[in-house]
Amino acid sequence: MNLHEYQSKKLMASYGLPVLAGFVCYTPGEAEAAADNLKTPVCVVKAQVHAGGRGKAGGVKVVKSPAEARSAAEKILGMKLVTPQTGEKGKLVRKIYVEAGCNIDKEFYLSMLVDRARKCISIVASTEGGMEIEEVAHTHPEKIITVAVDPRVGLQSFQATGLLLKLGLPVAHTAKFTSLLMGLYKMFVESDLSLLEVNPLVLTKEGTFVVLDAKCAVDDNALFRRPCLKEWMDYDEQDARDLRAGKFGLSYVGLDGTIGCMVNGAGLAMATMDIIKHFGGQPANFLDVGGGATKETVTEAFKILLSDENVKGILVNIFGGIMKCDVIANGIVEAAKELSVKVPLVVRLQGTNVELGRKILAESGLKIQPADTMDDAAKKIVAAVK
Repeated sequence: MNLHEYQSKKLMASYGLPVLAGFVCYTPGEAEAAADNLKTPVCVVKAQVHAGGRGKAGGVKVVKSPAEARSAAEKILGMKLVTPQTGEKGKLVRKIYVEAGCNIDKEFYLSMLVDRARKCISIVASTEGGMEIEEVAHTHPEKIITVAVDPRVGLQSFQATGLLLKLGLPVAHTAKFTSLLMGLYKMFVESDLSLLEVNPLVLTKEGTFVVLDAKCAVDDNALFRRPCLKEWMDYDEQDARDLRAGKFGLSYVGLDGTIGCMVNGAGLAMATMDIIKHFGGQPANFLDVGGGATKETVTEAFKILLSDENVKGILVNIFGGIMKCDVIANGIVEAAKELSVKVPLVVRLQGTNVELGRKILAESGLKIQPADTMDDAAKKIVAAVK
């Protein structure tokens, strides 16, 4: 789950980390009031969307008066912000963050992430703050610094000092930099983050460090123990299908293809998508109904699949272990009748009560194509869609 910049900074402030004063605003009038209350010569008006590259797309404006803040807010609020991360559709800006300015001396890039390959938490830093890290990695890979932190022992002070020196910072800043890094690491671990990105991290002319921009992503699987963070979920930033699926305990990821997939088990779902592509089709989604699906969840799964206008056919691939094939078959029949499914439907059942499940499908009176194997099912749905 991604956090907005203002949410990330609110979390950082709770850990005593150096963030600037700011206000989240929903109207131009609120933006003007925010600038008035900040009482700084310069403030920044920033679009709040889950995407990077906001500045280049016109979503970040530096202003020097409350009137300019209002004018900038009028331009940014309601705009469709298009960045490399949003795609051509862009994202609608519904709120902005008005933040105090500061005297920037140097800018750095700093992030923390779960490094599954190394089985550690990696700290990635660069002297090229303010730039997209992917661009830096491509053009100047030598400027990317990585520090691997063993989660069993945590971040050590010597690692912070080493990073400070590699960034070319004076030794006099060791205490401040170490305190900042330790605070970020503590927040990362205690908040179950999967990503923390500060770009840029600023060293001011007064010699203090400031988090000028921040992005955090919380591990979805840990949200049950972070209810305060879960409350910050922005439904407007979520795919409506993902949101709906989550409420019914379904795992859903939308893709760009034309064949809707309903499967039980993540491994089987991945294999189903692979075999569809093998026979020339394109999966429209990943949808795992889990091992304890009921008629109601199967019906909801069909609704989610059919809400995608790109879906031209549906493949149901179920291996009945804990889940019985006859329960799934009844769910499929009821859902198909209730929703008047018009697109081709191919169903492959194997496992517990498979014969009973196949009988239910055969006697349903619906145009359901049965399949015995994954190859057979994939071939049938690809042919039906084409």
